[in-house]
Amino acid sequence: MIATGSWRQRPFKPYNFSALGLPPACGHLHPLLKVRSQLRQIFLEMGFTEMPTDNFVESSFWNFDALFQPQQHPARDQHDTFFLQDPAEAPELPPGYTAKVKKVHAQGGYGSQGYKYEWRLEEARRNLLRTHTTSASARALYRLAHQEKFTPVKYFSIDRVFRNESLDATHLAEFHQVEGVVADRGLTLGHLMGTLRQFFTKLGITQLRFKPAYNPYTEPSMEVFSYHKGLKKWVEVGNSGVFRPELLLPMGLPENVSVIAWGLSLERPTMIKYGINNIRELVGHRVNLQMVYDSPLCRLDA
Repeated sequence: MIATGSWRQRPFKPYNFSALGLPPACGHLHPLLKVRSQLRQIFLEMGFTEMPTDNFVESSFWNFDALFQPQQHPARDQHDTFFLQDPAEAPELPPGYTAKVKKVHAQGGYGSQGYKYEWRLEEARRNLLRTHTTSASARALYRLAHQEKFTPVKYFSIDRVFRNESLDATHLAEFHQVEGVVADRGLTLGHLMGTLRQFFTKLGITQLRFKPAYNPYTEPSMEVFSYHKGLKKWVEVGNSGVFRPELLLPMGLPENVSVIAWGLSLERPTMIKYGINNIRELVGHRVNLQMVYDSPLCRLDA
């Protein structure tokens, strides 16, 4: 019609260039994935390297014993941990390192009195669904200790963990843990506080308070609180600490090397950013797919 010019004799409907077209069919990211990608970008901007966290099934040795957590600790109870029946035990553990962990638990060492109890290999070999991604940090630090020459590292991970929790509006049996680990010579509590302030500032959280706390594998330990303007009160946003010598020295790391670490959940900041009050509307079989389609772009600095 253009070539022959016949379009000049034909009537055409006026075209409204201001009209909105149909939204194109495309994929949609879950709010958790959006916040996860932004947290990952923050870690990468700070020079961190992502740790491998692809093993949901872990042995009690790496999940508890290597972290200087005693075998009679309440967290190992089946009220908190999912133990596996098949396979019930890990096939093997590093023999030399296992002996050092046994000694520091049962007899002490590296300036520690230990826990003074009979450490059992059978208990350490029990398989479970990991209760935290700190087990992956322990494996990464063990590999670091066996390098020819120690080099400072900064690791992070964001992955799923499992705990036998009572289900309610803020708790599920599985959730995501965000973890940062820094290993270098001469690190102090001041370095940890400074790193935390930088990390949470990038999250849009500037008002921070630190409270002394207890963790089996960090000393000193701190809980991190931020002032929530909506609730008009201070709320806990993370946990942190300096790894104990009883954890690091059996691995073979140099005595002057310190490791600072912190962690937080992925679900809590996501619920705050998207105004979700019930975690079961964010994760699980009750999730409304329309919420995923309609969820806005999340800006952590908003």
